[in-house]
Parts: sequence; C-alpha cells; structure tokens
Amino acid sequence: MKWLMLSLGIVFEVLGTISMKYAEGFTKLIPSILVFVFYGISLAALVFVLEKMEVSIAYGIWASAGTALIAIIGMIFFQESISPAKIISIAFIIIGILGLEIFD
Repeated sequence: MKWLMLSLGIVFEVLGTISMKYAEGFTKLIPSILVFVFYGISLAALVFVLEKMEVSIAYGIWASAGTALIAIIGMIFFQESISPAKIISIAFIIIGILGLEIFD
C-alpha cells in the first residue's frame, strides 16, 4: 500500500508541475487552481507514506522520480532540448532511485 500511495504522490506532483507550465505565471485560472490541488494531493499522499517508510527513502524517491518524469515529459511533450548529457543525467537519477530502495 505504501508503494501505491507513493506512486500516487509522484503522479500528482508531476501533474502539479505540468499545471505550473500551463498556469503561465498564475495568469490562467484553471491551471493555477490545479497547481494547488495536485500539489496538495501529492503532499497528502507523501504524509501518509511517511507513516510506513523512512523520510530519506520516501522523499528521495518522491522528489527524484518526479524530477526524472518531468524532464522526460518536457522533452517529449514540450519540445525541450534533448542531449546526451540530459539522457545520462536522467539515467543517474533513476539509478539513484533504485539504489535508495535496493540498499535500504
């Protein structure tokens, strides 16, 4: 259950970040509202996860998985630049996430 809740937290964190992109500096009402809704859900999920998981592991996975997903989404859907350095950096983030769980 903790992994499902952590996954939901990550998904809503990513949705919140995507909403930030569409909020255009809080000038667009609906995306601006969604930023707070999605981040609220994301943080609530993280709070529940912290009852069952160490904070260093849970937060590390939550933050880094969100970062890696947003980087990939940015390149695919927002036409952000793609470079070997970005791909390698994302790979290191993913390896770090796996390392947090494997070596716990």
